[in-house]
Amino acid sequence: MSKAQERLTDALYGVGWSTVKKLPEPVAVRLGRTVADLAWKRRGKGVRRLESNYARVVPDASPERLAELSRAGMRSYLRYWMESFRLPAWSPERIKAGFTPKDVHYLTDGIASGRGVILALPHLANWDLAGAWVTTKLETPFTTVAERLKPETLYDRFVAYREGLGMEVLPHSGGTAFGTLARRLRDGGLVCLVAERDLSASGVEVKFFGEATRMPAGPALLAQQTGALLLPVTLWYDDSPVMQGRVHPPVEVPESGDRAEKTSVMTQALADAFATGIADHPEDWHMLQRLWLADLDPTKGPS
Repeated sequence: MSKAQERLTDALYGVGWSTVKKLPEPVAVRLGRTVADLAWKRRGKGVRRLESNYARVVPDASPERLAELSRAGMRSYLRYWMESFRLPAWSPERIKAGFTPKDVHYLTDGIASGRGVILALPHLANWDLAGAWVTTKLETPFTTVAERLKPETLYDRFVAYREGLGMEVLPHSGGTAFGTLARRLRDGGLVCLVAERDLSASGVEVKFFGEATRMPAGPALLAQQTGALLLPVTLWYDDSPVMQGRVHPPVEVPESGDRAEKTSVMTQALADAFATGIADHPEDWHMLQRLWLADLDPTKGPS
């Protein structure tokens, strides 16, 4: 991305946070749907990749069904952005009423136990809204990790946005995030990590919808090293303004095996839980990037 493109991207996000949050909610909903439909009709690289990813999730889908899914997927993706731009202006009551997770007792019991809790989730629906609900409804702060974006001003915008919702945000780069997360968990804290894509050499290879990909080792390693509870979470939208979600049963640390073997088993368990939620609500999975190893160009790396 050129410097001019970086400045334009930063400016567009700035307009989103400064302008969209002032719009009446019905207007923001219509705007998001309009932008989504325009992007879908253009069939750019992201839309084509989204459709390709959905073909893995729904392997028997016809081309017409995949097109319907990708259109619904873009609408869901833009709903995420419209909500995220508006979240800083939502009242605590609106945040509390905006999310109704099932089986939340796994989370609240884990917090009450004082052993520390790791929430791991894929790019489904609006993970920022789920985080704001945790800090507002449950009155529980948590720590997360953000990828360093370019330009730096855009990264700063995202950090300020998430910190404004009650999150502690650590940079993914720099090598200190893991140690800080471990300390938070040993103190009985809560850590939330988006965790279905890590195409680096340190990623753990798993089977995901029958094909190989790599996912982060961090959630499993943190659970092993700190004794924290590891809980998968999946999210989805229905036809209402309220986001739905589910906290899945804990991923246990295996009793046998070395660290690498335990990490592999636990990460596969996370992948299986993620796949359950994605298969039930594929249109709410916002994966507009390459994910499966078979899709990677070895000369270019992940994109």
